[in-house]
Amino acid sequence: MKEGSLEAPMRRPIAWEDENFYDEAALDQELRRVFDICHGCRRCFNLCNSFPRLFDLVDESPNESVEDLTASDLKAVVDDCTLCDMCFMVKCPYVPPHEFDLDFPHLMLRYRAVEHRKGQTGFADETLANTDRNGKLGAALSGAANFATRQGGILRGAMQATLGIDKRAHLPAYEDVPLANKQALVPPPNPDGPAFGRKVAIYATCFANFNDQTPGEAAIKVLTHNGVAVQIHYPECCGMPKFENGDLGAVAGAAERVAAYFAPLIDEGFEIVPLTTSCSLMLKFEWPLLQPGHAQIQRLAENTYDLSQYVVLLAKETGLMPISEMQAKIGVHFACHARAQNMGPKAMELLKLIPGADPKLTDRCSGHGGKWGIFAEHFDTAIKVGKPAARQLAKDKPDLMVSECPLAGPHLKQVLESVGTPPPERIGHPIEVLARAYGF
Repeated sequence: MKEGSLEAPMRRPIAWEDENFYDEAALDQELRRVFDICHGCRRCFNLCNSFPRLFDLVDESPNESVEDLTASDLKAVVDDCTLCDMCFMVKCPYVPPHEFDLDFPHLMLRYRAVEHRKGQTGFADETLANTDRNGKLGAALSGAANFATRQGGILRGAMQATLGIDKRAHLPAYEDVPLANKQALVPPPNPDGPAFGRKVAIYATCFANFNDQTPGEAAIKVLTHNGVAVQIHYPECCGMPKFENGDLGAVAGAAERVAAYFAPLIDEGFEIVPLTTSCSLMLKFEWPLLQPGHAQIQRLAENTYDLSQYVVLLAKETGLMPISEMQAKIGVHFACHARAQNMGPKAMELLKLIPGADPKLTDRCSGHGGKWGIFAEHFDTAIKVGKPAARQLAKDKPDLMVSECPLAGPHLKQVLESVGTPPPERIGHPIEVLARAYGF
């Protein structure tokens, strides 16, 4: 049987509204078909824990066969998937249109959708996925919330006992004022900027809105300095945490509402720029697969740019204001959900715009996997998976380290500590380095 295809990889729409999607016998059959192909191929052995888990389970079974695996064995493989998409995007030679028609991440998603329909999604997963409620409460009670979630804090043991969140895992702090409420602080566009006349609606995203606002503040300064008129918007969460839970109806509903919210702005000539790569991935790729043929969702996808992608686009189309020289070696973590957008390493392209900068790319997963890595049952695995990335980042003793994933940065700091390498004070977004080069 041939490997690969002469045609470009493609993804099929997610048939979450079809009752056959939830047929458990059909799901079991498809899991075993795909797992048998994976077991025979093994290219993905070093991506995440799902594949080593699968291969060990098959190898240790009575007949070394996928057919020997129990239902709990299948679930163990699914539970180790972080939906990073790297097996589909990077390794697998059997993705559609190959006749094997293998999409491992979306098969894991289907399994979780069946679990969710049956009410089997865990309480902590459901609670953490309600990011808008959590964010509003966290902002209103930021002092108490940040005291409770502080790493090494006295309440973290209780949190681990009740919610299963590992007391060692980094949890993001909450800001007092959401980023979307700071529009009055956005400076007017620089009339001498080469991109004057361009307009951007920054989609704040739940994380950048309620938690780490540093990349958003840097993006606003860089874009307005270059003449871009900037507005900050946050209609609601893109639904990635609920997507991870298999709550596909909720995600599809969010897609419709957010697309309707941004439609008038697109009509006015605004380009949409989410502040986190996971949200860019949702708007550009996952939402259209959940709602194929939905005109507003498709139009939003066509007008959405990842943050690094947009800055690089401006550099090519309009040019940028002069950037001061910065002699610095920069370790660049290629975030999985940036890589999954199939646009190339835009973080590298952005940093190469800085005279004197010497960025080096690390294309291994951090191991965090959204909310997956903070749970006690996964934290040690998340550290183990992230060690190759951390070692590669630190290999050349860079002056700075960056990642486009706001969860990967703090996690990689913990991984570096675990391998005996003193971490930098911050592993932030590449836009922060560009802002520094501009003197902001």
